[in-house]
Amino acid sequence: MSALLSPELQRMLDRLRWSSRQWARSAAHGEQRSRARGTSVEFADYRAYVPGDDFRHIDWNLYARLDRLFLRLFEEERELPVHVWLDASASMRFGEPQKFRVACQLAGAVGYVALGSGACLTVHVFPAAWERVHDGGPESAPPAESESEPARPGGKVSEAEAARQWACELGLRRLRGRGVAVRLWEGLEGLRPGGRVDLAAWFRMRAAQVRAPGVAVVISDFLDAQAPTAGLAALVARGLEVHAVQVLAPQEWAPETFGELRLLDAETGAWREVTFGRYRWKAYRRTVERYIEQLRAFCRGHGVGFVSVRSDADLSALLGRELRSLGLWS
Repeated sequence: MSALLSPELQRMLDRLRWSSRQWARSAAHGEQRSRARGTSVEFADYRAYVPGDDFRHIDWNLYARLDRLFLRLFEEERELPVHVWLDASASMRFGEPQKFRVACQLAGAVGYVALGSGACLTVHVFPAAWERVHDGGPESAPPAESESEPARPGGKVSEAEAARQWACELGLRRLRGRGVAVRLWEGLEGLRPGGRVDLAAWFRMRAAQVRAPGVAVVISDFLDAQAPTAGLAALVARGLEVHAVQVLAPQEWAPETFGELRLLDAETGAWREVTFGRYRWKAYRRTVERYIEQLRAFCRGHGVGFVSVRSDADLSALLGRELRSLGLWS
């Protein structure tokens, strides 16, 4: 199905059942969902076309650009929304194993189980392809709820690559049913990290576009010079059940390089010269541990589930222990 999904992982995920707090409180599960025409004809979003969809809702302008079929959505959906917010900033390229690959596997696992339980899944990639092209914040992106056709990215990457990334992101919106699992995994596999993002500003803007209570799972390294907790608070304020999954590389937990170093900030491009010896190593470890505990304390105080994992950890153990501890599945 995908390089991200091994047969062993798929068998494990097939045994899991979604069991979040919002799911338990939901009046109508996705498997018993009802659909009602919206009270207005305002554009809501895009999602990938699947056989049986109404051809009248296909956006042919978008098809001409991306050579893929997407539907323009106008209907209100009454099943439980599950949002996976996936950090694709440049810092996620770091690590061995790479943080972003593991983050995509975790995002796919969350989405796969949610789809199998009848939820409506959307994977939000931040910064989006548009923002990575323009190297700006969320203000530079086309509105996620806009009726206007997404403008053609350009600039720092080729037009073809930008369009491919944008198509991958559009294909991860409003997915329903286990039958679209292939599209989920292929879309995640097609993503590439890059660019920078102000987590607080990005989440404040995107959280304002959430229309109904649901579940939000944020997968990120949470390495932001600004307070990343403000973004999580914005999601909580929208009535979402929020869970934060921090992914760090083993080299970030315990650096193995010592001496006179020049360090490059992956997102800002700034260089910094440091002398890294045994004393600095111990101080660094204390700083990392203190930062993780601060994140954990914030999440606990705001009703946000939190786990911090390493990218070299066994994936089955992460899903069966750490993510299970969030109460997402049983």
